[in-house]
Amino acid sequence: MESQKPVHTIVLDTGAIIRNNPTVSTLLAQSEQIVTVPAIITEIRDAATRTRVETQLMPFLTIRSPNPASIKFVTDFARRTGDLDVLSKPDIQIVALAYELECERNGGDWRLRKAPGQKGMNGKPPVKEEPKTEETETKQEGGAEIKDGKSEATTEQAQESTDAVQQISEDLAQTKIEETEQTATQVEPTSDAQPAEATQPTESAPQEAAEDSGEDSDGGWITPSNLKKHQEKDLSGNTSSTGDPQSVLQVATLTTDFAMQNVLLQINLNLLSPTMQRVKHLKTYILRCHACFCTTKEMSKQFCPRCGSPTLTRVACSTSSNGEFKLHLKKNMQWNTRGDRFSIPKPVHGSANGRVQGGGKGHWGNELILAEDQKEFTRHYEQEKRKKERDLMDEDYLPSILTGDRHRNGGGRMRVGGGRNVNSKKR
Repeated sequence: MESQKPVHTIVLDTGAIIRNNPTVSTLLAQSEQIVTVPAIITEIRDAATRTRVETQLMPFLTIRSPNPASIKFVTDFARRTGDLDVLSKPDIQIVALAYELECERNGGDWRLRKAPGQKGMNGKPPVKEEPKTEETETKQEGGAEIKDGKSEATTEQAQESTDAVQQISEDLAQTKIEETEQTATQVEPTSDAQPAEATQPTESAPQEAAEDSGEDSDGGWITPSNLKKHQEKDLSGNTSSTGDPQSVLQVATLTTDFAMQNVLLQINLNLLSPTMQRVKHLKTYILRCHACFCTTKEMSKQFCPRCGSPTLTRVACSTSSNGEFKLHLKKNMQWNTRGDRFSIPKPVHGSANGRVQGGGKGHWGNELILAEDQKEFTRHYEQEKRKKERDLMDEDYLPSILTGDRHRNGGGRMRVGGGRNVNSKKR
């Protein structure tokens, strides 16, 4: 009998295909079918990745597009959760395809949710009544036939058993008479006959105890004689302790995108990690503004998208299997006011030829970044982007660990404001 795979259908996202994590062999060993959306294949631009996908994955991959009804449901659901602005069209199609396959495999959306924050499921699992009635009828017919067959056999066995019982009772009566005659001759000098009767079990007791001790003496030890018994006990113990077999996931989605994971868990769709483990509780980090309490999922931002202040803090958030989204804030959170004691230098203009630079003493504060729409901010962003795109095989290229820029700008992030101490020495 073939072993049943833990997942029937896996819906793949772009990240799992491009990174090749998990591998194709792992996907085939853990699932019966691999499905994705046509838009995912078109997103692969790398030539090496495309050839690998076409040669290794495409023979086992099923490409399918979701119907408009599923896309509409996922779009409305993501709009309510607040993830619609972050999700792209292929992401919505992936979630819609998982929703459609889940409804097909389970006979409806009874185990899913129609709205975020819904406590229970949509309904109860459908009950199949017709197969049960047929089975009961067949059992009754089979039972009647067995009874007829047994009634004929039992009459013959009853006659044989009665004859055997009569013979055994006659033999026992003769043995009892002989034993009583022997005990009477032995107990004549004594006055009481009760102790003599008690001596018989006392003589046989040591023999029975010896037999029992012989059987149980090596009960705790494994010997060649009882090796098979211990093996059978171990096997029976393992099967009983396992209990019910592991339930098979009908449809599961494999993605690393946080917005998609949030929507999938709130709909109650099955979610898999790259290690092929089911994710029931999702915990990640988002940015939360300390001034206006606005939240954003773009971790590269340094200014609040609502008020524009550089007051974004990283906050842990979690999404439970019930679809509840929670922010985990510190109990006694205090905003760090270091750097606010001294004011920033006054804006001093420079000369047109560049000989005189602006800023305060030592030309400090010449290009302070205080807002996201400053030209200094956009200029610095473009420079960092060019550095990342620079060819590593260039002879004039030096990594930041040698130039000293690695610890200066915080891993490519721009320093906002005057810093912690405006009077500190600058390089």
